[in-house]
Amino acid sequence: MSVIRPASERFHTQLDWLDSWHSFSFGNHFDSKWVGFGPLLVINDDTVSPRRGFGMHPHRDMEIITIMVEGELQHSDSMGNTEPLRLGEVQRMSAGTGLVHSEQNVSDSSCRFLQIWIVPETKGSAPSYEQKLFDYSSGWTCIIDPNKNNDTMAINQNIRLWRIQLVPQQKIDWPTRIDGGKKIWMQMIDGTLQIPSLFKKGDGIGFSYPEDLPQAEAGDQGADVLLFEIN
Repeated sequence: MSVIRPASERFHTQLDWLDSWHSFSFGNHFDSKWVGFGPLLVINDDTVSPRRGFGMHPHRDMEIITIMVEGELQHSDSMGNTEPLRLGEVQRMSAGTGLVHSEQNVSDSSCRFLQIWIVPETKGSAPSYEQKLFDYSSGWTCIIDPNKNNDTMAINQNIRLWRIQLVPQQKIDWPTRIDGGKKIWMQMIDGTLQIPSLFKKGDGIGFSYPEDLPQAEAGDQGADVLLFEIN
């Protein structure tokens, strides 16, 4: 059985410097029907204006994944890390016992990124940080893997995360490593995907594998897709 989260029904935060769409309950936005999907707690699609951003703020006991879609973001944290996050790069941060960080768009152009929060399997771990550049040109690319295989990153939760960028009319071949009986959440970053209904930028769908795994094909603009495998 699948659940669908249309882009138009997401929560929306609009500030003079931030345009943010929330797939699940976040901040002052709350709906008991949309309090995450298992340990997947937050998917925020953020566009930040030039020379603006998030000042220093704290996190604790949360796994945070940031995926750059457009532009770049300057990251600084209380662990001593200061690094730009650029197009194609992914950052993972385990907040653990606590950290403070900032995210600033220091360029003259807007930037867009997806920020994902995942509830950790165990609390009270040491904070940690990692950032990698991924190539999405060869089908499904695994970003997060609990076994940290093939240059992936791992978080403190039994979740795998893939990304794929499809050309127009390209059919999806599903990742062969998805295990039966798992829950799947698919998030549309850009483009359209027929699965079998038409899904577009910002849409999300949750289903179980393998029973409800749909056939899919990219639309006329191609598709950029995230896929979570969740225990």
